[in-house]
Amino acid sequence: MSTADSTGTAAERPEDGTAAAAVDASASEQAPAGDRRARLEEEGDVAADYLEELLDIADLDGDIDIDVADGRAAVSVVAEDAPGSLTRLVGPEGEVLEALQELTRLAVQTRTGERSRLVLDVGGYRDQRRGVLTRLAQDAVEEVRGGAAAVHLDPMNPYERKVVHDVVAEAGLVSESEGLADRRHVVVTAS
Repeated sequence: MSTADSTGTAAERPEDGTAAAAVDASASEQAPAGDRRARLEEEGDVAADYLEELLDIADLDGDIDIDVADGRAAVSVVAEDAPGSLTRLVGPEGEVLEALQELTRLAVQTRTGERSRLVLDVGGYRDQRRGVLTRLAQDAVEEVRGGAAAVHLDPMNPYERKVVHDVVAEAGLVSESEGLADRRHVVVTAS
């Protein structure tokens, strides 16, 4: 890891409380703001190259859109022809999409030497799922406000739990993840 990379990492973790973190934070303020964005755009480009190869191998047609959103590279594969032609890349309950995202992150890490937090979407699945999860979280909030002590939601992957936690926090209630492995789920309470 280069000195510049160490500086960025320490600056992102000022809670370390060390003098080095304070020095690194001031050094990172002097670094151009576009450096982080440029790294994320590079992640997107590497991911797009990897995904294009996979689409060619699978004989699937799709356009790849790259963006930077919420401090992450966001890569979307959209159908060139029929909207449902990429459903095989999503799989039941997004399982194939999750695996494909993980493989894409590994490809980026192999190429750049840095861990990637990119988000991959195929055919708008994540956007659609985010809408469903938002409504589910809002319903749980209403149940708790209506007198329920706690509302236990179905198991979800980490990304989905994060969406729910954000909606619940915005509503001023409390949520926690409980359970292990594929049974991990969100519990919404008043406090």
